[in-house]
Amino acid sequence: MPEPANIDVVQGRRAAASMLHPMRGRLLHELAEPESAAGLARKLELPRQQINYHLRQLEKEGLVELVEERRRGNCTERVVRATARSYLIGPEALGDLAVDPGKLRDEFSAGYLLALAARAIRDLGHLGTGAERAGKRLPTLSLQAEIRFASAADQNAFAEELAAAVAGLTARYHDETASRGRRFRFFAGAYPEPKAPDEATAPAGGAGATTDPQVPPPEERQ
Repeated sequence: MPEPANIDVVQGRRAAASMLHPMRGRLLHELAEPESAAGLARKLELPRQQINYHLRQLEKEGLVELVEERRRGNCTERVVRATARSYLIGPEALGDLAVDPGKLRDEFSAGYLLALAARAIRDLGHLGTGAERAGKRLPTLSLQAEIRFASAADQNAFAEELAAAVAGLTARYHDETASRGRRFRFFAGAYPEPKAPDEATAPAGGAGATTDPQVPPPEERQ
């Protein structure tokens, strides 16, 4: 039997609600490795009937799968496992409340970036399911980098150069007449790096404050 997926995008409301149930979430965590209801009951010190009920609900929503069946005297023991190592709830689970980039006008807002990311999660969830069923690998491209700008002007200049570079590459490689070509969606975004908890709570200039020698204080840049 194939190994479980690294990430499974949960797209349905009922599946998302089932996964977020405290007991079922705990069972999914325990089922990173195959286990039976009896084994889980012993480990969690809970009634087997209670474990069985929640496992049936998880299996019904496609979050748990059967690995094997073992004969134990006159009984058959079912061994199951989680369908993925980690889970991500897709925007479709929110129904009409899901964000749609087509309904947002401010393309420079944080909300628009969130909408693009949500759409990517939705699309990759559907495409990944289709590729898995077909026994194929989904072709993707990922880019990630961290950059520290010395000023807002440098940040704007970077954005302009990046946009120009992407426009040039798009014009060079896009072929609308390619009958067997495959269309890809590309988007890029940037946002301030979140501070670590100790950085967020440390007083300015006090204990825990750090200075990056590569970026001088604002008064020294003038």
